[in-house]
Amino acid sequence: MTLQEQIEVLTVENTPLEQEVASLTDAMIDALNTGVIRAAERDGQGNWHVNSWVKQGILLCFKYGKMQDMSVGPFTFFDKHTLPLRPATLDSMIRIVPGGSAIRTGSFIAQGVICMPPMYINIGAYIDEGTMVDSHALVGTCAQIGKRVHLSAAAQIGGVLEPAGARPVIIEDEAFVGGNCGVYEGVMIRRRAVLSSGVILNASSKVYDAVNGTILQSTNDKPLEIPAGAVVVSGSRPLGGEFGKKHGLSVYSPIIIKYRDEKTDVKTALEDALR
Repeated sequence: MTLQEQIEVLTVENTPLEQEVASLTDAMIDALNTGVIRAAERDGQGNWHVNSWVKQGILLCFKYGKMQDMSVGPFTFFDKHTLPLRPATLDSMIRIVPGGSAIRTGSFIAQGVICMPPMYINIGAYIDEGTMVDSHALVGTCAQIGKRVHLSAAAQIGGVLEPAGARPVIIEDEAFVGGNCGVYEGVMIRRRAVLSSGVILNASSKVYDAVNGTILQSTNDKPLEIPAGAVVVSGSRPLGGEFGKKHGLSVYSPIIIKYRDEKTDVKTALEDALR
């Protein structure tokens, strides 16, 4: 059986053998670390598809893992034995700056990725070439990050494991995610889009495209999607109702104020010297 078939069988078994689970999860973790498999993939038409079986395999690691002392020197850590830190060497060509960062095993980190301390990358994440993960940034479970993306300081990219069919957050190539941004619940950021500092996006967000005069939001069949090259800033809109009008209340609203141009490129460029 293929790795996918084996995971799907173990998922429905009540009491699989411990050795059987260990062998299978080891193979899956190795495939995730090397990028052979991933939680979601893009086809030739630009559509993304979730590999539910990969997330099921990750859940097996949590379910059947046993608590283990993973302490390093004076630093005390305890976690499931199936989920240690990701192995990395100088030959990995990943720049991990000293200062308290951690990358969990089962995540793919391509060559040329820069990790500034302290940051955290969780299992199932996929981070492509030349991306910057800045200080205090989080890349959650199964999040898919493209090439030359800039995740600024304190950016939070939400994770997803359950339900298994739910799509993870996807950030496509050359997108810029500003400081203190939050992207959650399967939101898609298309290539070269820009999120200004403090923008928060989730499945219930409505994004007002002031350029095209449209409102973007998720549906039952499709998650919220920020168009390619869109520049999103934090805005507000009046709160309806008598009470809201009486007190001049407004609610947070992300707004597309323009689409990327040369001026935007200059402001969001990741200097080659940093690479």
